[in-house]
Amino acid sequence: MSATIDPITRSVVQHRLSSIVAEMGEAMLRTSYSQILNSSRDFSLAICDTKGRLIAQADHIPVHVGALPWAARAIEERFSNFKPGDVLLLNDPYHGGSHLPDLTAFVPVFDGERRMYWAIVRAHQSDIGGATHGGYNPTASEIYQEGLRVPPIFLYEAGKLRDDILDMLALNVRNSRDFRGDLAAMVGAARLGERRLLRLFDEFGGATVERAVDAILDAAEQQTRAVVSTWKDGVFHGEAFLDDDGSGGRENIRISAKVTKRGGEVEVDLSDSDPQSTRFVNSSHANMQAAVAMAFAYLIDPDIPKNDGCLRALKVIAKQGTIVWADPGRPVTLCTSHPSNEIVEAIVKALSASCPERAMAGWSRRFRIAIQGEDPRTGRNFIWHMFQARPGGGASSQGDGWSSIGEWHTVGGIKFGSLEVAEVRFPLHFRHHEFLADSGGDGKHRGGLGVALDLVMETQTVALANTAGEGTRHRATGMLGGSDGEPHRYRLISEGREPRVLRTKEVGIEIHPGDWFEIRSSGGGGWGDPAERSQAARARDAEQGLVSDNTTKAGA
Repeated sequence: MSATIDPITRSVVQHRLSSIVAEMGEAMLRTSYSQILNSSRDFSLAICDTKGRLIAQADHIPVHVGALPWAARAIEERFSNFKPGDVLLLNDPYHGGSHLPDLTAFVPVFDGERRMYWAIVRAHQSDIGGATHGGYNPTASEIYQEGLRVPPIFLYEAGKLRDDILDMLALNVRNSRDFRGDLAAMVGAARLGERRLLRLFDEFGGATVERAVDAILDAAEQQTRAVVSTWKDGVFHGEAFLDDDGSGGRENIRISAKVTKRGGEVEVDLSDSDPQSTRFVNSSHANMQAAVAMAFAYLIDPDIPKNDGCLRALKVIAKQGTIVWADPGRPVTLCTSHPSNEIVEAIVKALSASCPERAMAGWSRRFRIAIQGEDPRTGRNFIWHMFQARPGGGASSQGDGWSSIGEWHTVGGIKFGSLEVAEVRFPLHFRHHEFLADSGGDGKHRGGLGVALDLVMETQTVALANTAGEGTRHRATGMLGGSDGEPHRYRLISEGREPRVLRTKEVGIEIHPGDWFEIRSSGGGGWGDPAERSQAARARDAEQGLVSDNTTKAGA
């Protein structure tokens, strides 16, 4: 079927699809209400077909996009009668979702009477209800304590809004104004994708677009298998660890990857990972699949389209009831960050013995803070998510890691946004925000640096914070002789009280007016033997203040 499409038409359709999802992303950025979306960009866009195949995606959050095919399949399994003008939603981790804060909107796209594609928007909500503000509850022992569960449902039917559904959703979140605005932005972005696809059908015809898509996927498969076939065959093992599950009784939770590489195929088996937890560090099935797809995508050539075709060379094996694939009803909210990062790290570690020049060193873990309080300037309640102090990325054979870039699951897709804008929108003062010297792991190529942030609360009443993350015990791993990055170190400083070390999984932290956070975020792992780092690179590090003691670092 794909052989009937000439390469020029295929290329034009491929670039048009890429431009459509990119434009959808710009629409989300410009119309969403919440800081987590219009500043930090915690959203993703994609086009899937009716088989749940990933056709095109924008460069946003890899862990989002890798799970979207499973969400599309859940919609297809639940309903069969779709019409133009429909909009569907879901977020439930046991119906194709990843975790509850990630709400996903679907718009069906028809060529005449034939339904061909889904225009999809996934966006992390500022709040999704549940026991704690901001969507993360480290004390949850079941998913019902984490927030509002949305199975596949219709929000619009043939263009008509279901006000009862919207009212029910908005009533169950803490900031209904922002929720309604963000949901409207999601629907608008998905409908923009629909309009652009309809224009593409008008220009080329739906049948031609379909044949071009098949050719695009086949080409991605061929390119991927050609790359993988150059790697060393064998069975390889890697592992990574979560610090703890927040319960106080379980630490060093192991994610195990057995990776078999034969010819142009890779099989990843996560079955030997530790049993599931009673807390929110479990992964949903879709999220686990996304994490494996991420690791694989990071190892193949960057110019290969990341779609269903490139993933045909990948097989995933996992066991339900483990930390990477929890039983229905288990809490999972941390999963898009952890154990996603650890799944990626275990796989990359394993394949470092097969394709060492492609294996990046470990990227840092996520350690977030969410604060709920009253803004004295307006008297309104606010929820603020800390995306500042992004940690460092891992180094690679191509050079040093990027500083303050983020974690494996985002690889730069989430931004921390303008500090000045954050100060205008929230009662905060950023006393300073700068690279943290010595935080990146040493190596032939140095890990990216974390950040030193001092953040002052300018509230007049007590605010509450919760934390969710990892990385105070287990560090971003060095690769092929490189050193690990430094861990996170967070403290809350209050006048007249001893500094309080923040744990990665806490709720109900009281923040008094004038309190400030001393944030020292982690650095990425180093790549290669530190003895091979050039003297010119070490001199440049010292000159720029990226290391505090050049002599010490040279021998680290």
